[in-house]
Amino acid sequence: MTVSRPAVPARPPRLARKERIKQQAAAETPALQMGELSELLGYSLKRAQLRIFEDFLRCVAPLQLTPAQFSVLLLVDRNPGRNQTEIASTLGILRPNFVAMLDSLESRDLCARIRSTSDRRSHILVLTDKGRAVLARAKKLVAAKHEARLNELLGSANRAALLAMLAKIANEF
Repeated sequence: MTVSRPAVPARPPRLARKERIKQQAAAETPALQMGELSELLGYSLKRAQLRIFEDFLRCVAPLQLTPAQFSVLLLVDRNPGRNQTEIASTLGILRPNFVAMLDSLESRDLCARIRSTSDRRSHILVLTDKGRAVLARAKKLVAAKHEARLNELLGSANRAALLAMLAKIANEF
């Protein structure tokens, strides 16, 4: 004779249970009052930048590129023969940080530093074949996913206006 046990409901996975507890706590806790922070342009820009970077990183995750690395690859591709000081300066990246980033990109065989023939103290940056291929793929992912979501959210007129306002701040402030 066999004895059947009553069915015991399966426990939800630990992650799901933690997420449920987190959601319950969030529902029970009133949102923090932002006060003057919500009116500060710099704070709002930073919050928007964080969200945009998160989305960018998700879009290019298979390529393991940061927004700064993507920017470097773009500038090197568009400006052949330019040296690392010019690229770093244009992007506003401090020299020690830029050297570390270049070391990382070089170790992945995405770019190379070549000693300048006109100034032996200077290095010209070039993309490798692999760097050009990764950049091409990244540009497609960014356009098809990241920028497409931003365009859908803002619309073309608001996107153009926002770009103009951000350029004004960057160039004149």
